[in-house]
Amino acid sequence: MEPSGPDDLPDEDPACRQQARRELVGPAVRALLELSRRGELTTAHVQLSAHTLGVHVRTVWRGLARARLGEPLRRSRGRFEITEDIRTLLAYHRGNVKAVHGELAREADKSGAAPVSLSTLHRAVKRGLTPGDRAGLKAGIPASRGHDPHLRRPPTARNEEWEGDHKQAPVYVWADGRLVKPWVTWFCDCHTGMIMGWAVTPHFPHRGSILAALRSCILHGDTYGPAGGLPTRIRIDRGKDFLSRAVQEALGAFAVQVDVLPPYTPHLKGSIENLNRAATSMFFSTLPRYTHAQKLDSRRRSGEKDPALTFEGFVELFATWVRTRNAEHKMADYGDLTPLQWWNSEDTPLREVSAEDLHAFLLEGDRSTRVIHGHGIRFKGRDYISGWMSGRSGTRVHIRFQPHHLEQIEVFDADNRHHLGSAYLADQATDEQIEQVYQARSEGARRLRRDMRRAEALRRRRFKAHTTAGPARTDAAMTRQQAAKELRTLRSSRTADDLPADYMPRRITPPAAGPYPAPPPPPRPRNGHDHLTPPAPDSPSHRASRIIRSQELRRQGRPCIAAWMTAHTQHTVCVSPRGPDTLDLHDTANGRLLGPAHARPSLPAAALLTSPRRPRRTQT
Repeated sequence: MEPSGPDDLPDEDPACRQQARRELVGPAVRALLELSRRGELTTAHVQLSAHTLGVHVRTVWRGLARARLGEPLRRSRGRFEITEDIRTLLAYHRGNVKAVHGELAREADKSGAAPVSLSTLHRAVKRGLTPGDRAGLKAGIPASRGHDPHLRRPPTARNEEWEGDHKQAPVYVWADGRLVKPWVTWFCDCHTGMIMGWAVTPHFPHRGSILAALRSCILHGDTYGPAGGLPTRIRIDRGKDFLSRAVQEALGAFAVQVDVLPPYTPHLKGSIENLNRAATSMFFSTLPRYTHAQKLDSRRRSGEKDPALTFEGFVELFATWVRTRNAEHKMADYGDLTPLQWWNSEDTPLREVSAEDLHAFLLEGDRSTRVIHGHGIRFKGRDYISGWMSGRSGTRVHIRFQPHHLEQIEVFDADNRHHLGSAYLADQATDEQIEQVYQARSEGARRLRRDMRRAEALRRRRFKAHTTAGPARTDAAMTRQQAAKELRTLRSSRTADDLPADYMPRRITPPAAGPYPAPPPPPRPRNGHDHLTPPAPDSPSHRASRIIRSQELRRQGRPCIAAWMTAHTQHTVCVSPRGPDTLDLHDTANGRLLGPAHARPSLPAAALLTSPRRPRRTQT
């Protein structure tokens, strides 16, 4: 069946046809006005215009009369229009038209004017703002860009432009005894839509995945397919692995231009992004354990209990889908041709590269020069050895290797860059030993996560709920004994090994000849009878005198503090004990009571050893 032509299309909307005819009224009236100025206007001209426009003859005559008077052809009625202030309100309320209408209604009530209705505001917003403006005022600039048209690049030739990207398959597969979602690294030709090459990684991709995918892209034959060769340029995003030194050196060695796109601009590499979406809808969604399957309820999905594929089975199915997509999938934009047919229809010559050159350049190089010694080659703390090293002890070599796969390295002569051969890891651990190491690492990571969760629970502070305005108050309650116990535990958690070698702990009791002044001598009798009356036992002259230093007073090695000491620094007082932890301080000059002081609780010996104060240094 042949496609329908323009004559077979259905009639357009009558409202649209009527609007189009109204738009032609102005040009028709201006043409009739020009005929009237030249004196050639007749009734037949007016009737012909009215019949063509589908309006009454009187409508044309009225329009001609308004044109002669310089008036507009149609009387425009006053409409509510969107202003800059209303746009600001829409941005303030995140695109909420109802909230903006409330603001306008309150302003109208204050000024005494009639408020605009909500439906009128909705019509004005729809008429005065584009869909991109409405989306931008509601969600931001990225949402606004979703309504912008994007230009298409002009057609080029095969291998002129490639695009590369990573794609995480939304499918769970079994790999090394765990369920993982594999990553696909691939490149496509922008002109033909051909998938040039790919590489699958069970876990996060790396620069080794990119180098392996590039190797499968450039080589062609029975194993890699008919498409291949070197591209002129490659467009990539700003991923760290794509920008790595190994990838840049591999592409720069073959004179391939690398275009690094700005961040958050997936539309600039639309070919590979379209391929990612096509792979999800055409292939990944058909596999078991698809993570975006239909939901059965709020938590369960369809097929989430199905047995998962193995990693080997996934790679085999993916390779089959790539071959089928390249050879059988017809694309409407390419004249219903498959990517392989479009590729073969091109006669652009290919830039061929030998497998030996790829073997050398699609590996990461070591910048240092190594020497073959009696145990082979020392690289990254390991010894590599091979049979061809016999008789080459002392030879200077360069090493190239595949990232993250260090069980094998490639060795080149440092003088002439000749490939000497491959070297293999000596004393390589067995699979059981490697598995035990990974299990120990996992157990250590679980223990650390458990400790961090407990520490976070201790640090978490809970606050009381408020129904009225007020300051935030903590909901934690503890006794003084609990607080002191936890403080002693935290202070004593530091071991003696953490202390410096020259640390000297503080003395618990001050020395006999300390820096404290001696008590003043008793006053001499002023007459002959004063010596016969001894002072009272509790008088200030019979109490020990001390000096208030730095807002505290020390007695028997324990600091005593009080708030009133701030105004009595360097003041000499007499001490009178009231209890085990309370003292009464009197002025030595007049015996007046200054106030009480309380002793700080004494710390255990372990806490004294961990005191943050610096040790006293003695002069020798």
